[in-house]
Amino acid sequence: MVDISTDITSLSDFQRNTSEHIARLKKTKQPKVLTVNGSPAVVVQDVKSYQEMLNKLEEIATVESIKAGMASHERGEGVPAKQALQDIARKLGVALK
Repeated sequence: MVDISTDITSLSDFQRNTSEHIARLKKTKQPKVLTVNGSPAVVVQDVKSYQEMLNKLEEIATVESIKAGMASHERGEGVPAKQALQDIARKLGVALK
């Protein structure tokens, strides 16, 4: 979680002290808000933390899709799996065993 009171730095300071900022990003795993002319402009973070965030977002999206499918099933929507497989096989021109 970004703490705006401590995790904010000017872009010019970041440019002047890039190595130190990158080392801190890797150590703390916390993103940093960079400002331009005193206004928030971009957020930077180390690549490992970014990848972990993407993985978590993908997991959340997967869980939400599963929940949506389960809710659809509960409402009686959709078709039985056997019928769906038969429909797919028919469209592809293949025979099911």
